[in-house]
Amino acid sequence: MKPYEATIHEAHELLKTRQISSVELTRSVLERIEAVESLVHAFMTLTPELALEQARKADERRASGEDNPLLGIPMALKDVLSTKGVRTTCSSKMLENFVPIYDAFVAERLKDQGAVLVGKTNMDEFAMGSSTENSAYFTTLNPWDLTRVPGGSSGGSAAAVAADQAIFALGSDTGGSIRQPASLCGVVGMKPTYGAVSRFGLVAFASSLDQIGPFTKDVTDCALVMNAITGHDQRDSTSLDFPVPDYTKALIPDLKGIRVGIPREYFAQGIEPETEKLVRAAIDKLRELGAELGEVSLPHTDYGLPAYYLIAPAECSANLARYDGVKYGYSAPDAESMWDGYFKTRERGFGPEVTRRIMLGTYALSSGYYDAYYLKAQKVRTLIKRDFDEAFEKFDLLVAPTSPDVAFKVGERTDDPLAMYASDVCTIPVNLAGIPGISLPCGFAHDLPVGVQLIGKPLGEEMLLRGAYAYEQATDWLRRKPNLL
Repeated sequence: MKPYEATIHEAHELLKTRQISSVELTRSVLERIEAVESLVHAFMTLTPELALEQARKADERRASGEDNPLLGIPMALKDVLSTKGVRTTCSSKMLENFVPIYDAFVAERLKDQGAVLVGKTNMDEFAMGSSTENSAYFTTLNPWDLTRVPGGSSGGSAAAVAADQAIFALGSDTGGSIRQPASLCGVVGMKPTYGAVSRFGLVAFASSLDQIGPFTKDVTDCALVMNAITGHDQRDSTSLDFPVPDYTKALIPDLKGIRVGIPREYFAQGIEPETEKLVRAAIDKLRELGAELGEVSLPHTDYGLPAYYLIAPAECSANLARYDGVKYGYSAPDAESMWDGYFKTRERGFGPEVTRRIMLGTYALSSGYYDAYYLKAQKVRTLIKRDFDEAFEKFDLLVAPTSPDVAFKVGERTDDPLAMYASDVCTIPVNLAGIPGISLPCGFAHDLPVGVQLIGKPLGEEMLLRGAYAYEQATDWLRRKPNLL
């Protein structure tokens, strides 16, 4: 095994037993990036000098007797997370040269743990998209097939982990932006409960939906990262104050007595037959592991997509009003007046998808339409949450496809926004309800990864991890790697 191929727990064992230093591990990852980045295009910004400096400090901390699972582990952050002194662009021309003066909460936590930052990953501009084709700079490609997308909006983070360009990475999930690219790239991706991980320092898209979470090479690593980034933060008014468990204690390789519900609406028209076949085979495996299976109805699932595309653009319209060419970010240099500067800044700084969503959201919030659109969507959101609440009275977990199909070709859906939006049909209801979900590989269709999604109760991450770990241990999908070189 090459050092860059290691999981967090494998690398930690090598570091702890002095078989390798953090500097050597980091150099291995940086060399891997140099070898494959021209193929994958996962990174917006690389930080090799910073990474080696942090690796040296990690080695010094370990030499002094300190030890934790993330100390000296190379990782990547989605470019929507503020990093002090490191460019944070959101893959937008609007923030092309923006360098934050503070770290996001999760960046602070990982820095405290001694994790090593190798770079910031490419994404759909301001996290709006399902393919990473909406980046203002370039499209990240899927390591399993370089003619296809990695998913989005956290496609750079998913591709970096799948291609062994980082041991782990963080992304953000507003309507599926961690779980969907995790499925398409064949890695583990978790969206925690809304509020379980502080959003301080996350550049906002839709504040009532955004959540930060990990991409990892296996479920054990996911638990280790969750241990590091979960917790209360007074700087985030939506941050939950609750006793954070040790998520690794939930990693039990059986599901005896665990009740798993199968939502019939998630297997409706639109799911690719090969995808459905693999997800149903995963469900059979859960039964073999001791789970008690039963069908359940989530009757308002079909309304999730339209409700989301009213609520998220409305919040986007409000959040992105701050980019006015005055305080920070891009400012049109040839403006003749304040209003001319405002219009030119936003016209040149925002790409077409961001512009589309701002317009949708502004319309939904406008006088005479607020009640008909935004308010009604919020009422539908309540019904969707109620569906989940009722389902969890009978079941401990729900299981469904993560994405309705495998990774699609670059350019295949760029002229059809509705087809692109449908990529998140299986993930959006989870965000609307604020509950946790995890995607992990369950097979390959057309030689491309397929993900199965487990959905849990609010703050039910331990049960999610238990279900995911048991399935992972009984299969070998996560051991397969894309052949890039």
